[in-house]
Amino acid sequence: MALFPENISFSRKILPVIALVGLIGAVIYIWRGLPDRELAEPEQTPLTASGALASGPRVAGAGVVEPSSEIIDIGTALSGLVTQLLVKPGDFVAQGQPLFVVDERAARARLAEASAAIAEARAAITEAQTARTTAQRQLDLYAAIDDPAAVSRSEVIRAEGEASAAASRLELARARLAAAEAAAGSARTELGRLTVRAPIAGQILAVNVRPGEFVSTMGGSSEPYIRMGETRPLHIRIDIDEDEALRVAFGKKAVVSPRGGAEQRVEASFVRAEPLVVPKRSLTNSAAERVDVRVLQLIYALPENARGTFRVGQQVDAFIPATESAAQ
Repeated sequence: MALFPENISFSRKILPVIALVGLIGAVIYIWRGLPDRELAEPEQTPLTASGALASGPRVAGAGVVEPSSEIIDIGTALSGLVTQLLVKPGDFVAQGQPLFVVDERAARARLAEASAAIAEARAAITEAQTARTTAQRQLDLYAAIDDPAAVSRSEVIRAEGEASAAASRLELARARLAAAEAAAGSARTELGRLTVRAPIAGQILAVNVRPGEFVSTMGGSSEPYIRMGETRPLHIRIDIDEDEALRVAFGKKAVVSPRGGAEQRVEASFVRAEPLVVPKRSLTNSAAERVDVRVLQLIYALPENARGTFRVGQQVDAFIPATESAAQ
């Protein structure tokens, strides 16, 4: 039995219909896949200069918020298990304040041994001093006798030997005392190094260690154990492309906005320009951005009232005044 009646031609009637249906399906598929080209308001307001910079010469740059001390990565001087974690992110700490403690048991045992050796050496010193004093008195008595025949020569030799032996024991006890005191000092130093302290006054930014974890002097973790820095005030490190660096008016305030918040503008005070021009690292993801250039890094200080708007590590956009001669 034939699939189609004999009077219907597949190539002339059926195949064109199938092609027409496929064409209609392709048109519908392409039409539904077209992007929406309707105009709409931007989700974020583009950053624009304001005030005198809106019409004056300026240089634009991108930057990152950082502590005024820069970020300090805290490690450990000695390896071991963390027994105490004394801070959490956001805490403000004073210089020298403990941050975490590494297992102290071995160091405390060595300190106890050294303390016992100190007590033993002091007792030996007392005993040797007493023996030497007694022997010296005996010799003095023998020397005070007018008749040499009253005391045998062997008794004098024996007393001299006892005095000499007592003096030797005294020197040995003093040497042992010095060694024990040195061992105790070493144990105390190690105890001090097992308590990791804040090198400066500042804020704890990140904590990547927990009690019971092993910390190593080789930095076994891919991240620092604790990150901290002085955030009062905050600084901004702004990258200026090297071909724009000569246009910067050093010393003048910059207008800064957080990334995505162009309407929130603050004036940042100039701190310094880094002496070293470095490869570009802070990227804006702009299609026109060049990454094969070096940048001059400028440091600006944020006002104290901007702490709630800006946070460490946040990207910012900035407009910096340019010199009049460079604008011509």
